[in-house]
Amino acid sequence: MFPHRRQRRITNRDLPQQLLMARDALMSHFRPVLNHFGVTEQQWRILRALDAHEQLEPRELCELCQILSPSMAGVLARMEEMELVRRERVAADARRVMVRLAPKGDRLFDEIAPLIERQYRLMEKAWGKPVLDDLSNALSGFIAAQATPVPQVELPPRSVQPAQGGPGQ
Repeated sequence: MFPHRRQRRITNRDLPQQLLMARDALMSHFRPVLNHFGVTEQQWRILRALDAHEQLEPRELCELCQILSPSMAGVLARMEEMELVRRERVAADARRVMVRLAPKGDRLFDEIAPLIERQYRLMEKAWGKPVLDDLSNALSGFIAAQATPVPQVELPPRSVQPAQGGPGQ
């Protein structure tokens, strides 16, 4: 038999889990388009950022696309091999590199963008435009609120040793 269920120890929302579930639900509507064109989600985020900003440094792409630097280096190398992006050293400072869409990447974006736009319209038709507008506004508000510092909870001494494998394992 199962032991009697005790009271929940955390009663607040599980926002990280909700965000992950919402992201996965949302992306399920776009993955078929990306898969059709052989583009990963990371590559699509990079293509979108470059389309919006024309050229960016890799560190800027990391921030905008939420991709860690070691991963970004590999993704950009593959995208350059696929001729989707170009990396060029900045003439005035050879330590800096700028990334921009290559002609093939620009053409690919031109093919994918209308399908992404159509998918958004289909979602608006199914759920109502206000649902997506409210979600976008709520997320924008939450992101903007991060400018206000939040004190960190004071941590007590550890009574239980962490499991082997380190954080996230």
